[in-house]
Amino acid sequence: MTVYLYFSLIPEALIASNLPPEKFGQYYATGSGYKSKGQCIFFEVDPNFRNDYFDIKTAIERCVPAADGTPKHSVYISVYRVLEHLPVSALGKLYLSTSYGHTLGLNRGEMPKERDPFLHLYQDLAPVNSLVVSNLEPAMFFDSVTSNPTKFIRFPALCFVELELDELAKDPENGQANDLPYPYIHHLREALMVLKPRTDDKPSTKDSKMVHRVHSLEFPYRMIKKGFYVGNGTDLAFYPMLSHKELRDDHNQWWRSANI
Repeated sequence: MTVYLYFSLIPEALIASNLPPEKFGQYYATGSGYKSKGQCIFFEVDPNFRNDYFDIKTAIERCVPAADGTPKHSVYISVYRVLEHLPVSALGKLYLSTSYGHTLGLNRGEMPKERDPFLHLYQDLAPVNSLVVSNLEPAMFFDSVTSNPTKFIRFPALCFVELELDELAKDPENGQANDLPYPYIHHLREALMVLKPRTDDKPSTKDSKMVHRVHSLEFPYRMIKKGFYVGNGTDLAFYPMLSHKELRDDHNQWWRSANI
């Protein structure tokens, strides 16, 4: 039976499984009777990927169906320092599973080229789960905490998603929060007000500020702005999120379960 490799972000883990992506997403989100359900995010990994840090060979040998033919759901290969040992070139599609097990696959796309001179909200997914506001574009934000850190904080690799700020991106003090579902709006405003939108002629003295050091990895999928970013070293890849219209028209079941 085929053995798949998956890089999970909730929690960070490298996993071998006999289940194809959609079935793995359903299993991983809803689990067995003893596990409470919750959304999950994972990448499919090139099955030929190998790194001496991981004992992938042994995991594959153990990833065999049961005597009755039931596929092996999961064999955990590693739950520590996974991303930093995974080159971006080994990552395939990104999958988003709702807490009801519906799974959506996203393809890698071209990095956004347009300049967004407003403030940003980033949810770090791995190797940390901090919530950060910044006036840096995604690529610049990634660079500021990896290759060219602007502070003492530095990561060898990082996966993060940008979330919507609505009017707060332009005017954090007076802008309307509208339908932003964040329970920490007041604290978010205060953090954003410390920053100033970045311009070429007026560089900011402060680029980023922590909102929450340790934040829940679950967030409303409808709040995703543009998409997901994953990088290792100097390599950064972008996985664009589908528009709300595309999700409603072409992936209605996933969209509905994501918004229950």
